[in-house]
Order: sequence, then C-alpha cells, then structure tokens
Amino acid sequence: MTEHLSDTARKTTLAPLLEMGWRMDDERDAIVKTFVFDNFVEAFGFMTRAAIWAEKWNHHPEWSNVYKTVEVTLTTHDVGGLSPLDVKFARKLDTLAG
Repeated sequence: MTEHLSDTARKTTLAPLLEMGWRMDDERDAIVKTFVFDNFVEAFGFMTRAAIWAEKWNHHPEWSNVYKTVEVTLTTHDVGGLSPLDVKFARKLDTLAG
C-alpha cells in the first residue's frame, strides 16, 4: 500500500520538482504543473503517453487540457495527500514532456 510522503522525503524529493516548475497546491497536499506545447496534437500526444504510464502504475492524475495547455495536479487520494507515487509520476511527466 502507498504511504503518505514523509517529511524527510518531502525535503529531498519535492525540491527538484519545484525547481522544474511544479508548485504546491495552495488548498491541499498536492503538486501542480502547467505544461504548454506547440499545438493541440502535441498536448494530446503527451496526455496519451502519460495515460499509458498512469494505467501501468495505477496512479491517475487530475488534469485538464485547453488547446496546447495541459494542467496536471498530482495527489494520492488513498492517503489524503502526496505519496512517493506522485513524485515518481511527476518525474515521468517531465520526461514525457521533453
């Protein structure tokens, strides 16, 4: 079972994500990032690639897409906040976005 991200893990794993454009959600224990692509096809392709990993890891993002912009929120509902899965998935999303 997934566990809540510990205070130590937060210090070591969230800092690099925040440097890469992720931000803490002001209203809950979650991280958010806005990805902007050149066009809708690239944005949708990113979402498709991310969906494959989400299914593989059984960890699904909250996201929205408007034209070339994809807004992603990561949190683990089962633990009521951030977990190591969110960190892992955020890293994967950054890689998939190029």
